[in-house]
Amino acid sequence: MDETSGMDELGAWVGRSERSADRITEAPVRALNATLDHPAVDVQAGMPLFPLWHWLYFLPVHRQSEIGADGHAKRGGFLPPVPLPRRMWAGSQFEFRAPVRVGDVVERRSTIADVTVKDGRTGRLVFVKVRHELRCNGAVEPAIVEFHDIVYREAKKPTDVEPPPQAAVTGAAWQRTIVPDDVLLFRYSALTFNGHRIHYDRKYVTEVEGYPGLIVHGPLIATLLMDLVRRHAPDADVATFRFRAVRPTFDLNPFTVNGQRDGQQVKLWAQDHEGWLTMDAVATLR
Repeated sequence: MDETSGMDELGAWVGRSERSADRITEAPVRALNATLDHPAVDVQAGMPLFPLWHWLYFLPVHRQSEIGADGHAKRGGFLPPVPLPRRMWAGSQFEFRAPVRVGDVVERRSTIADVTVKDGRTGRLVFVKVRHELRCNGAVEPAIVEFHDIVYREAKKPTDVEPPPQAAVTGAAWQRTIVPDDVLLFRYSALTFNGHRIHYDRKYVTEVEGYPGLIVHGPLIATLLMDLVRRHAPDADVATFRFRAVRPTFDLNPFTVNGQRDGQQVKLWAQDHEGWLTMDAVATLR
């Protein structure tokens, strides 16, 4: 499929859907809890998952022969076959309507909600929005509704000019410094069965995709932002959450996650070692 014809056909994927099922088992909860550097927790049936920990389930179990050069599944199938080489998680929006608990049998219904083609400063961009609905134990209403925004980009060119960085706000009430070493990135990739080489293959990410270092997973940063709420407001009941990736975070330096609560709303953000904003987020509490 050449790039022009491929772009013309992408709209046909809107409305496509798939279903999958999984059981909320105990071991991934223990493993992520340790990865986030918490003391061991007694994980038993009925324990509610922390927000975003449903990402430990419904993992992409493609056959090895179905994996592309970047470590992702080859284009096509459920997601549209976007003929652009770089793929990133741009952001997500969530409604946490009911708890998902250890021991639950959960069905996920995924639908391609939108495909948009745009021209940016570095070339063609394709945005794909996927809607996920998670239902527990045969329930009619979803416990979680998630929108997942994916952006596809052209290969990096020497003449590309990156957008100017945005300074992060200062004066956070909550702040934690994260050291994104190889082990942290490996453990999160393993927990989410994420084969994308930008997170562990330094030669690939620097020589093929043109980045200066390994890229910290967007979902990991979002999870660390929600974990900041857990650390400072452990009894908080999160109703909604949204995040937007602003700038890549690399493993070359520590970064910080920040929070500021104002009533039932918590502003959350991540910044790199130079103070540039890398992720912007908001959580609403019940």
